[in-house]
Amino acid sequence: MVERSTIRTKRVRLFRALADDMRVRILERLRDGEQNVCALSEAFQTGQSRLSFHLRVLKDAGLVTHRPEGRSIYYTLNYHAIQEAEAILGHLGKPAVSTSQPVQCAGRSYMEAQGHH
Repeated sequence: MVERSTIRTKRVRLFRALADDMRVRILERLRDGEQNVCALSEAFQTGQSRLSFHLRVLKDAGLVTHRPEGRSIYYTLNYHAIQEAEAILGHLGKPAVSTSQPVQCAGRSYMEAQGHH
């Protein structure tokens, strides 16, 4: 049960990271290759503290990696994590259990309960 909870926590962290326009824009920018914080800050015309917050969320979700060089920190996409995210989305599109019985809702099928006959 702990393993399933850990997986779910990781998925929530991933979706939370992707649920912000600025973070998605950062990921799109990093598709073109490694960028340092100063270049990203200039590209998005935002302060380094705000940008650092978004980069930390992306890093915590595993979507980006970083490496220090001198006084700069360079960020890159973690392509393995992007592939995992694609797999998670694909997995969510498939039913968990195959059943031939319609779900009953107070004696009616789900479709009937929704007003579809």
